[in-house]
Amino acid sequence: MKTELLIITALESELKRAALPQGVEIVYSGIGKINATLTTLKAIQELQPRRIVNFGTAGKVNPQLQGLLEIARVIQRDMQTEPLAPRGQTPFCPRPFEYFSLSGEHLCGTGDNFVTALDPWLHDQKVDVVDMELFAIATVAHQLGIPWQSFKYITDDANEDSGNDWQKKVNHGQALFLEKLTDLMKC
Repeated sequence: MKTELLIITALESELKRAALPQGVEIVYSGIGKINATLTTLKAIQELQPRRIVNFGTAGKVNPQLQGLLEIARVIQRDMQTEPLAPRGQTPFCPRPFEYFSLSGEHLCGTGDNFVTALDPWLHDQKVDVVDMELFAIATVAHQLGIPWQSFKYITDDANEDSGNDWQKKVNHGQALFLEKLTDLMKC
């Protein structure tokens, strides 16, 4: 089965399958980079998409941002192997340490932890938002030559209240993404 557009979202609470237009394929990866990697690989094998769109929630590092953002670039925030490689880079790995989407203007930092405190490194890198899946999705898409885009809805301020804020707002971005999806399907 082939599909033009594949949506990858971590949880159904972020984007309901029933809300999607007819013919749009979605897979739910679960939380974290390993789950996202495995789900992305399997979905690509089964659905052979021409384009991948990731939609999900994010915590904001840049205090001036809100709403739905399009991500231009993603880095890995939890790879810390100094002195073997700078933070964010996997040592002895030929793959890129950052990936670029088809469009967008914001930087996402992916890691397998929920950000609940100030991290100066994120500010130094000019990270706008943090998530837990995009770097993995972008890595697989890049390796297999599939263009990707990502849209993140800001649910929290990446601080000590993040867990509660995320739970209250996890589904608030769906309507905004569905509007954006209508535009994406015209491309």
